[in-house]
Amino acid sequence: MPSLSLNHAVLFVSDLEEATAFYADVLGFEPLADVEGLQAAFFTAPGSENHHDLGLFQTPGSKPPRGSVGLYHLAWEVEKLADVVELRDALVASGSLTGQSHHGVTISIYAADPDGNEFEIMWTLPRDAWGEYADKGVVMPLDLEAELERWR
Repeated sequence: MPSLSLNHAVLFVSDLEEATAFYADVLGFEPLADVEGLQAAFFTAPGSENHHDLGLFQTPGSKPPRGSVGLYHLAWEVEKLADVVELRDALVASGSLTGQSHHGVTISIYAADPDGNEFEIMWTLPRDAWGEYADKGVVMPLDLEAELERWR
């Protein structure tokens, strides 16, 4: 099978204007020009070379209850651990941070957009630091300040 990588995500949202403001103002996504004839918005993530990384489509539907069948979350990877700290602060300020975890090979924070769509902001440790976690899936408590000091 060929190698696959995620190029972009598209979400249905209940309030396009509110979702657009969240992704632009809190996470720094750059909006593309308006889409004629569609109630939609497209964005490029900071530093991305993709045409777009995120699409939002207005829908009259409501969000299914948490734990329903469907997408659980998206993960956005950042280049530096300091980026995780910066985004955590923005997510705390917006009231959307929901948690944080150390996964042995990644350091992650979690949040939800105005519609409750969950996402992860993650930084991957250097491969030679994965150690015993290279072939495990773990969820451990995260002390982000200690990790920032460790990886400075």
